[in-house]
Amino acid sequence: MGNLCAFDTNPLDPAAYKESLEQCLQEAARDGAQALINQVLTTITLKSTPDGVYAELPEPVTPLPREKPIPKAKEPTKWELFAKKKGIKAKEKDGKLVYDEEKGEWVPKWGYKGKNKDGEGDWIVEVDEKKQKKRTGEEEDVDPRSLSRAERIERIKKNERQMKKNEKRAVTGGKVWAPKGAGVKKR
Repeated sequence: MGNLCAFDTNPLDPAAYKESLEQCLQEAARDGAQALINQVLTTITLKSTPDGVYAELPEPVTPLPREKPIPKAKEPTKWELFAKKKGIKAKEKDGKLVYDEEKGEWVPKWGYKGKNKDGEGDWIVEVDEKKQKKRTGEEEDVDPRSLSRAERIERIKKNERQMKKNEKRAVTGGKVWAPKGAGVKKR
């Protein structure tokens, strides 16, 4: 219904006020409520239903003031624009734990003893020759544990670079300047 405030600026009769305070206030309240209801019933549309008669009140026109202006909407990041275009929705936060069938217990998805560090603490690691050759591009022996850790660290660094790029894009209004010599031709 919104906010409703009514004022009766007519003064009360001092003689009636002194005789019976309670009755005088009840009469003033009744008269004010009756005037308000008469005004409502004559100015707005009424709807008749089996439950009774309903009056559709207008929307409030006096907004409550704010101390500060309404904050401006943030510029969407490149990922948010892409996700909206492709219809990708955020994952629901179903918890930080996942069930590890090898261990038979619940473990964190990431962090200390997390699922994202599988294979880093194994005392024996199986090496796939083809994948190893593709990763390193060489035939020399490389520690597979250090490779998986290096890949994880590289993913973290890539994420940080993308985050900085998004922050810069938000500051510059959607424009990111290309680094020197990045395929931009001068005229």
